Order: sequence, then structure tokens, then C-alpha cells
Amino acid sequence: MKQRVPISQIMTKDLITLNLTQSLYEAESLFKKNKIRHIPVVENQKLLGVLSYSDLLKISYADVEQSDDEEDVPVSAVVYDVFTISQVMTKAPLTVNPETTIKEVVEILSEHSFHSVPVVENGELKGIVTTTDILRYLLQQYLMDQYSLVNDHLY
Repeated sequence: MKQRVPISQIMTKDLITLNLTQSLYEAESLFKKNKIRHIPVVENQKLLGVLSYSDLLKISYADVEQSDDEEDVPVSAVVYDVFTISQVMTKAPLTVNPETTIKEVVEILSEHSFHSVPVVENGELKGIVTTTDILRYLLQQYLMDQYSLVNDHLY
């Protein structure tokens, strides 16, 4: 396996982002449409926070009581009107720079039980790395190692 590989080689660079003026309805739509679980919240490429799909799930399970004469309104419809992205997102998340190694990011993810880390350079959001990015990289490395073993035996 390669040593000292910078996170910039595996991070997601083509980012889906949110801003503070968007609604939680829009956020949920972006999560589902793009099949992602973390969306950086930005203002002019400056990272303000990260909204995760689990953040939405947490507030969707709020204890909302309805009387018998009310229509069945999804809980998310009630809470999405009450909260804003700013209230739900993780503010000032831990970040790494593009030269941080994959090993260092794995240590951060496991130590803090995070599933994503934004990549920031000179105050500007450059990407995001998720556990999925790490797993894809590890699988690729494993397959390359297996291929090398087979080739070594053939030649």
C-alpha cells in the first residue's frame, strides 16, 4: 500500500453545497437526489458548517403531537418549517488541508467517530472526504496488491 498519500488524491472535489438561505426541504432533496450523506454549508467558498443526513433524521424524530382532527402531516414537514440549516448544521467543523495524508484523516475519523471531514486550503473549501472515499481507496489498494501477487507468481 502506498505511504504518505495526500487526501487531495481521493477527496470529493465536485461538491454539492448549501447556503444559509436554503431550506431543510432543499437539503433533504439534495441528499436524496445525489445519494450523499454530508453537505458543506458555505458562503462565497468559505466553510460555515456541515449538514449531515443524520442531522435531518435526528430532528425528524422530534416528539410532535397531533390531534385526531389534523391531517397526517409528516413530522419532517413540521420540523423543517421550524428549524433552519444554521440551527441544525455542525458549526465550525474540524477540517484538514489537501496535503493531510489519508492515514491522518483515517485517524481523525476513527478518533472522533466522524464520517466526513471538509478539506480547506487558505480558508476556502476545496473538497470533502468521507468514509466512503476512504473505503473505495482501501478496496482499490487491496485489489492492486492482489493483482501484484498474481503477477509475481506468473512471471
